[in-house]
Amino acid sequence: MAHITTSVEYAIHGLLWLVGNDAKALSTREIADLQGISPAFLAKIFPKLEKAGIVTSKPGIRGGYLLARAPKDVSFLDIVVAVEGEKPLFDCTEVRKRCVLFEGEAPAWASSGTCAIHSIMLQAEKAMRESLANHTLADVATGFGQTAPSEFFEQVQDWVGVRTDSRTARIRKTASGTSN
Repeated sequence: MAHITTSVEYAIHGLLWLVGNDAKALSTREIADLQGISPAFLAKIFPKLEKAGIVTSKPGIRGGYLLARAPKDVSFLDIVVAVEGEKPLFDCTEVRKRCVLFEGEAPAWASSGTCAIHSIMLQAEKAMRESLANHTLADVATGFGQTAPSEFFEQVQDWVGVRTDSRTARIRKTASGTSN
């Protein structure tokens, strides 16, 4: 969990569009367009979420991604680990052992045990992981659902319906050989 990148932010926002959407699969292009972000970038993130079992893909004309688990069962830590991997927050390089005054090997008093700086960083990483594990997609979706007006959700459903219908019509037209 080195640095939490934009990929995690895009993943969380993208997953929120899948919460409570009546089991309608959304393509990464649709999710990206809803957020005004790069479809190509998002298309690289969702396979990682699928591999982690957070989403599942549905093939076909009305295909796309669906949540594979209930939103209450998807923690922010699950998402961070799926996207970023299990990297440590801090990589201790044992600078304490390289003091020029040691003339070779560092004495035991300077090099034994866990480095004090690394110890603090490990505590911080543990606290961050615990915090991320305690927050779920359901928590954020519930908060957003209480803030956004119901008309917004209707607009989203209408927008998704138009996009899905358009995608279906475009694919059928191409398949029948009557493309422009």
